[in-house]
Amino acid sequence: MTIADRAVLVTGANRGIGQALVEEALRRGAKRVYAGTRQPLAHSDGRVTPVPLDVTNAAQAQAAAESVESLDILINNAGLALPDDLSDPAALQQHLAVNLFGTYGVTQAFLPLLTRSHGAVVNNVSVNAFAPLPLIPAYSISKAAAFNLTQSLRTLLAGRGVSVHAVLTGFVDTDMTRGIDMPKASPESVARAIFDGVEAGEEDIFPDPMSQSMADSWRSGAAKALERQYAAVAEQYAAIAEAEPVRS
Repeated sequence: MTIADRAVLVTGANRGIGQALVEEALRRGAKRVYAGTRQPLAHSDGRVTPVPLDVTNAAQAQAAAESVESLDILINNAGLALPDDLSDPAALQQHLAVNLFGTYGVTQAFLPLLTRSHGAVVNNVSVNAFAPLPLIPAYSISKAAAFNLTQSLRTLLAGRGVSVHAVLTGFVDTDMTRGIDMPKASPESVARAIFDGVEAGEEDIFPDPMSQSMADSWRSGAAKALERQYAAVAEQYAAIAEAEPVRS
């Protein structure tokens, strides 16, 4: 999957990693970049098409999908991270609405286009899917769920020719991490690494120094091995179901 001459849609495209992804897609020669944002967006490059898209609004996601002629790469980048202590269930529900169900809903809306193009889904998850940061536990829980969703879709959509990639980011220098005193990667370097990973066909993309330190142990670890085993079981069941005769 190359970026040149492809149609790419990025959610949360107005700032941070999303904005950097739009610019990097243009730099790599994308023929069309759909910039999904909740607020109006203007861009000087004629290849950029702003798309009103609140990922928590199912009707808006469907309308966005109907406004797009063709799509090769969907990047579910929009996310929410607010401090909490899990004492208020509303905080958890709010994070799940954006980071889990928003990702799911947008993917389902654009899936017919991606199936037609044998395209790719790229979900910006987080290393918090591996271990929670106690400052933002609701965010961490939602990202763990989004990672599991990504792994599930990877197997379920393979038969349709759609690849599914997880982006496991560490700390990136964006508004979301402004209050965290840790070394941070630039959004531009992360955007480059994300597209490098997509073009290389990496299932799990580790786009910054913090996350890269975990890449080898994840890829050779028991959890990734179990994911592959479960995917093989699912493929076997699918093959059996396909081979069974249809009874009238």
